[in-house]
Amino acid sequence: MYLRFCAMVLISQKRCKVDTKLLSNTLKRIPASRWVTLLICAVWLLQPAISRARQPSCLLNGISSQDALVVADSDGRIIFSRNETKKCVPASTLKILTALAAIHHLGKTYRFQTEFYQDPEKNLKVKGYGDPLLISEVWQEIAQVLASRLHDFKDLVVDDTYFVNQIHIPGVRASTNSYDAPNGALCANFNTIFFKRDNTGRIVPAEPQTPITPFTLEKLRLVGSSGGRFTLCQSGHEAARYAGELLLHFLKQRGKVCQGRVWPGVVEPGDRLVYTYHSIFALEQVLQKMFEFSNNFTANQILIALGAHVYGPPGTLAKGVKVLSDYAREVLNLHDIEIVEGSGVSRRNRLSALDMLAVLRRFEPHRALLVRDGEVFYKSGTLEGIKTKAGYIQAGSGNPYYFVIFLNSSQADIDSILDCVKKRLRN
Repeated sequence: MYLRFCAMVLISQKRCKVDTKLLSNTLKRIPASRWVTLLICAVWLLQPAISRARQPSCLLNGISSQDALVVADSDGRIIFSRNETKKCVPASTLKILTALAAIHHLGKTYRFQTEFYQDPEKNLKVKGYGDPLLISEVWQEIAQVLASRLHDFKDLVVDDTYFVNQIHIPGVRASTNSYDAPNGALCANFNTIFFKRDNTGRIVPAEPQTPITPFTLEKLRLVGSSGGRFTLCQSGHEAARYAGELLLHFLKQRGKVCQGRVWPGVVEPGDRLVYTYHSIFALEQVLQKMFEFSNNFTANQILIALGAHVYGPPGTLAKGVKVLSDYAREVLNLHDIEIVEGSGVSRRNRLSALDMLAVLRRFEPHRALLVRDGEVFYKSGTLEGIKTKAGYIQAGSGNPYYFVIFLNSSQADIDSILDCVKKRLRN
């Protein structure tokens, strides 16, 4: 009879219906001498359930009802999870989806370009197409080429019409913080300037390769800081002006002096193409740098450029978001996510841990672009009160495991949770 009871325990463990009256009558007829055996049998049958409940406990202790976690094997089979369907704020892990859409539409070998024209009045015109890595060293190389192809020029005209002028990114404020840099079709140094003050209090460059131009000096005097990295542009036109002044500085070093001023304009059909700069950085290098520095400016430059590439110029945030949303729906089969920009800076972005798992599975061939820490390839994200991390755990020489950790409310240590994940996978 006690074996019959054990079977009932097993049935109830499998959530089948049990006749409780029959069970009660059965218990009354069991001799006292059989109870020890009975208890041993019951414990033995319940042990797998107890083990399963305890197995992920160190992972789940820090996961609140507002958080989410998913760990899956190399085939996408979930090993353990919590709140996996809850829509959370992904923060900067969203950059993985942006990168995936860019690779899909442009290819890893794609290179941004910038064009240089001379019009009939001998003005030099610069037309930008959203290159996020027009840094000082690049502008120096461009100036070297232009100096060899130009005799002289009058004004420098900057054409930033490939993007609309005013692009408001949700989550980005109108501040001088470097992470609030605006986007534009023609930019330099991520629309930031790094400066310091010398012993006399004079504003000087903090980077030898980047001069203080008249525009930046005018802006820095209003900052009132002793130094640091700041964004000084509040619109695409200001960003283009800064890029133009930087180019003029390097042209002057090579004996080419502008006779006039820097002003916004457009390239006309009759203008003569002098030089097309193709970025020295392929898209995969741009993405790798974006992940390394978690650069929001770069992510949204790529997003807006994608919008112009797929739906035609001018590039807008709405077009870029549509590209990202369409890709998620049509390629990843994600129909219930909310995307408002491409960097993760906005709290209005929403997707679940399962959604991010789908992104990771598709991105897996490109995982080497992410930041690496030993056996882990990952992208982390941080907003006030929010910590996220998603990526891959390379166990041996085989295919990696996937993990997604979205902490949207708890004060748990996300690195400790990840360490626990790795220990469980090793075991």
